Amino acid sequence: MTTIAIIGPGALGGTVAAWLSQQEEHEVVVCARTGFANLMVETPAGLLTARPEVITDPALAMPVDWVLVTTKTYDAEATSTWLGRLVGDGTRVGVLQNGVEHVARFAPILPGRAIVPAVVDIPASRSAPGRMQQHRFGSIVVPQGVDGDAFVALFAQTRIAVSAVPDWTSRAWAKLCHNCAGALTTLTQRSTGPVWNNEIEALVRGLVSECAAVGRAEGADIPDSLIETVIEGARQAPEGSGNSMSADRLAGRPMELDARNGVIGRLGRKHGIATPVNDLFVMLLTASGSPWIVQAT
Repeated sequence: MTTIAIIGPGALGGTVAAWLSQQEEHEVVVCARTGFANLMVETPAGLLTARPEVITDPALAMPVDWVLVTTKTYDAEATSTWLGRLVGDGTRVGVLQNGVEHVARFAPILPGRAIVPAVVDIPASRSAPGRMQQHRFGSIVVPQGVDGDAFVALFAQTRIAVSAVPDWTSRAWAKLCHNCAGALTTLTQRSTGPVWNNEIEALVRGLVSECAAVGRAEGADIPDSLIETVIEGARQAPEGSGNSMSADRLAGRPMELDARNGVIGRLGRKHGIATPVNDLFVMLLTASGSPWIVQAT
């Protein structure tokens, strides 16, 4: 029996918990702020239901084989109370979050522990505690190695495509190239396609090109074709399309602005790479009064 704790049963965490709970060899516990009786996830294959143990008090948590952190990036520090109870000898921690700093974000909280960073592409939404809709089966990518292979094995009987790759850094920065462009939609609250013009294209190109340049300096292999793919996707985006950061701003929730755009400026300064467009959007979204958590530079 493999024991798995999932911290943060939002759209992603709840979906992952429901899939993992389908396997008899898994014992899943969900660590939540608000309790709920069961999980119900509408998936592309139909309704998925599960009744994992749900705990809301960290004092009731016990060490497990795996901890999967699926909170927003700005809640990393808030997971420390849970992690202090869940992590024991031999516990592995998978970090399923946005950005490229998964290990750096959790290393101070878990010194010397095995941390498996995961690039996640599972479009999902949550309507209420324990109630999710998974729009695509999606994928998760982790680094190759003993820990990465063990992570992949957890999902062997799910419909989610989970793989371990030799160049995880490039995969993480490639996703960030897509995500960073969402700052424009977040600021304007409009899809880029219906308002597309030369100025919009220049802004999107600036956001993505800066991300690619910093990613390359960090060791990622980012082809120019990826930049063009992101730009073309923005050009074709229909009205009503958006991203999670845009939805968070609209709902008045904190945004992952640092993990998606602030990091580009911070690491750009480290490498002496100018990032004026990303810096501009960070400044404008901050000045707009939108709630977000800033990471110290």
